[in-house]
Formats: sequence, structure tokens, C-alpha cells
Amino acid sequence: MMIYLDYAADTPPDDGVIKTFSAAAREFYANANSAHALGVNSLNRFNEALLSIKNRLLGVAEADGYELIAVSSASEANNLAVKGIAEAYRGGGKHIVSTVLEHPSVGGALTYLQAKGWEVDLVRIGRDGKVDTEHMKSLVRQDTVLVSVCAVDSELGTVQPVEGIARILREFPDCRFHTDATQLIGKIPLPPIDGVCALTFAPHKFYGLGGAAFLLKEKKTVLTPLIHGGGVSAFRSGTPAVALAVAAEKAVALALDGLNARYAYVSALRSKLAAAVRVLPGAHINSPENGVPHILNFGFDGVRGESLREALSETGVCVSVKSACSVNNTPSKAVYAVTGDKKRALSSIRVSISHLTTEAETDIFMEKLESALRRIKTL
Repeated sequence: MMIYLDYAADTPPDDGVIKTFSAAAREFYANANSAHALGVNSLNRFNEALLSIKNRLLGVAEADGYELIAVSSASEANNLAVKGIAEAYRGGGKHIVSTVLEHPSVGGALTYLQAKGWEVDLVRIGRDGKVDTEHMKSLVRQDTVLVSVCAVDSELGTVQPVEGIARILREFPDCRFHTDATQLIGKIPLPPIDGVCALTFAPHKFYGLGGAAFLLKEKKTVLTPLIHGGGVSAFRSGTPAVALAVAAEKAVALALDGLNARYAYVSALRSKLAAAVRVLPGAHINSPENGVPHILNFGFDGVRGESLREALSETGVCVSVKSACSVNNTPSKAVYAVTGDKKRALSSIRVSISHLTTEAETDIFMEKLESALRRIKTL
């Protein structure tokens, strides 16, 4: 029996999403860049899907100030936001503020920009896992063109003060704010995003299909594109994936309609799971109590997280150590940031649950976890 507890990495697509995709793929097969009638039909459906997603996320009134850019993955969306904003506004400065908590696609983009002459400062992280907003404010300068802070940390589940950060940055009108909301959308309500210039999300994190993601961008914010050529978007060239956009529209609708019920179920299950972990010898829970309940990060004294993950995998339990895109066998930057303890950062694992996770699965998981811990300590 396989037990999947890695929903923060990927989720199984909903049957309704698959059916929607199949129907759209059959109907809207013409290239949406083509000028003939079937091409125009595909383009119209593509734009309808983007408008629907935008309106569902923001509400019709607020959505009017934003546009939705369809891309292939959250990593592409993050790269487009970070590199695109930095390049477009380089005349105003080459300074960026971010955090150690960011997904590797943000961190990698920042490393790329540093090699090209940009300066990057990282905000301090508090013991609660949240960014120190006063420190962030002290880092922002007149030549700061971008602040990039994730909405929810993918390893700990910490909810960052997006609205508060946006409020602070209003004092710096030449600085843009990007947030990676990949671990927020479909889990908790989207906070007010007035002042957020660009926001990343991906439907495969909330029971949609892989191969599609989006960058929600203020219309007034300019980006230098990563891909040049042709297409319906000035910021992302290529043939529009109409069926994926229509499937994403369905995934967003299902996720938002079921948000409250799913949250309540996952929250109760997480509380039970955390209580069971907490009483085990040498256990330490790294996730904050007020984070998203879908993510529980914990570890055990003297047990490497990678060893525990491997031992669980051998028994059919799927968990992760860090983000799926992180480098293996390195300390968790997020855990180290909140604890200052390298051993604890090496001992952590991430269990991520869903409304699809059953109590029976978590009970079996706990049995296999205790068995794995005994085997590892015996070796």
C-alpha cells in the first residue's frame, strides 16, 4: 500500500479537470496565433479562461488592474517575474531584496542576476518563520527595483505578511513587489494584494494539471520577456496552451469553491498528526502553529532527514525532505533560518497532507514512522 504525503510537491488532478482538458483539447485544437476562424475561436476561449481565473481569484473590480500571463511552470513564472522586472527597471537601480526561504527558481534567478552585477540582500527571518518587516524596510534603498518574498514557505508552511509588506513598499514607489503564491492558492484565501506587482501560482498544486502555471501581473508593471519571438502575449511568446488554460480555469473554480471545507478537514487532521509526532522521543516540530495546515515539518535528534525519508520510502510512504526542486543532502535553509541549528536543519522532513488524506493513512504513517526510527537507530 502506497501512502502519498507529498501534496506540497504535486497533487493528483481532479477527474473534473481531466474531463475538462480532454474536451477542450478536442474542440480548441487550432493554433490560437492563427488568423483563421478556428484559430480565433481558440484564442477567444484562451482569453476567456484567463479572464475567468483572474476574476475568481481577485474579484471583477480588482482584477481589472491585472493581467494573467500563462507559462509552463511556476519556475518559469518566478524567473519571468524576477529577471523580467530587474531587467526592465535596471535604469532605476540594480538592487534586490529577498529571503532565504524562496523556492530554488527564485534563488536561482537571483544568483543569475548577481553574476550580472545586481546586488541582493536577504531579510532576516524570525523564530516564527516570518520575515522581519522592519529589517526588510531598512534594506530597501532608492535603487531597489524589486522585493521578492514568498506568500507561503514551501518547507515550513509559514504564511508571510504579504499585505504588510505591500503596505511598507508603498513608501518606495520605484520598487516592485513579487510574491510566489504557489503554496497559498487553493489552500487559504488570497489576502488583499494591492501593491503586489506580480504573483506566481500553479494549478498542479491544487489538483490541476502540470505543464501550466501563471504570473498575475499589474498591467502597469513592465517585464523584459524571457522568450522572444511571437505570440498573443507581449511577455511570453509561444503557442497558447488553450486546453491547459481551460483545465486551469476548472481547477481554480473547484479549489475556491471547496476551500473552507477542505481547510477545516486538513486543519483537524494536521492537529492530530502533530500531536502524535510530538510525543515521540527526540521529536521537534519546525512548522509554526499558525502556518498552512497542509505542511508539517519535523525531525528527530540524531536522525538525518534523508535517511528517514529513504526508510519510509522503502515501506511505501512518500514524503520529502525539502522542496522537490532543492538540492539533496544539504541542510534545510528554512529550518536553519528559524532555529540556527544545522543538525536540526539536516534532520528535518516535510509531510504535506490534503483533503484526500485519510485518518487511516496517517495512522499507518505513524506506525511506519516509529518502525523506521527504530530501524535507523539500530543500524
